[in-house]
Order: sequence, then structure tokens, then C-alpha cells
Amino acid sequence: MTESLTFADSILIEADPVTVYATVADVTRTGEWSPICRECWWDEDDGPRVGAWFTGHNVTPDREWQTRSQVIVADEGRAFGWSVGPGRVHWTYSMQEAAGGTLLTESWDFLPEGQEFFTEKYGAHAAEQIAERTSAARAGIPETLSAIKKVIEQA
Repeated sequence: MTESLTFADSILIEADPVTVYATVADVTRTGEWSPICRECWWDEDDGPRVGAWFTGHNVTPDREWQTRSQVIVADEGRAFGWSVGPGRVHWTYSMQEAAGGTLLTESWDFLPEGQEFFTEKYGAHAAEQIAERTSAARAGIPETLSAIKKVIEQA
């Protein structure tokens, strides 16, 4: 595969963009809303800034694994994102002020380098594994956004 696989979805949250940003940029809270990522933790003395590193612990019915990610965008009230691998998958939350609060968009970009990694790792089963990850993102993003909305609006 030579092009990125992408998906994004949005939800309106009744809060200002800075509040939404502060919530999603706190990766230690990811387990509160992610259907797959159970917890994340920053490297020692790190936090939500470009270049910072964190580890994520993920669980599905079929497997359990950890990922290493590096923050690639940390623009308070506008966007927070990271690169898994890094360079394999980009996840980004973007915030836009809207009537009634903030439009939060979560986007997923499975990069060519990540797809090549899957080809090397899974061989003949790479396409199946890539399709599984794509399906998980398409189902998980709306679920995640809904859970973030609930967390923020009930605070």
C-alpha cells in the first residue's frame, strides 16, 4: 500500500475548546474513554508538549500490547496529536469553537510506513490485519468521542 488510510469523525461538546483540549491532552485519562486503550503514561517528567513520549497499554478480546507514541502537535485549545511507532499511525484531536461549545474531531491516519511495518510483521496476513485496524478505528472513534463528551459534560 502506498497511501494513507484515514478516518475522522466529530462531536459537539458543551465546553470551551481549552477545557476539551486539557481533557484529551491528558493521556493518563485515555482509559476513561477509549474502547481499546486501557491506560497511558508519560515518560518520566514528560507531559503534553511536542516531542514528549508516552506508552499506551491496549487490550482487545484477541490480544494485549503496548505502543510507544510521540506527541506531534500540542496547540492548546486547537489540536493535540501523536504518532504511534512513531511514523506508523497518527491520531489527532482538533477543536473548533462552535455554537453551543466545541466541535471535537478525532482523526486516524494509518501511514504508508505503518502499512509496510504490517507487511513485514504479518506477511500474507497483512491485508487482513490492516483491515482489522481500519475497522477498529471506524468503530472506535465515534465510541471514543461519545465517551469524551460524557466525561467532559458530566464534570
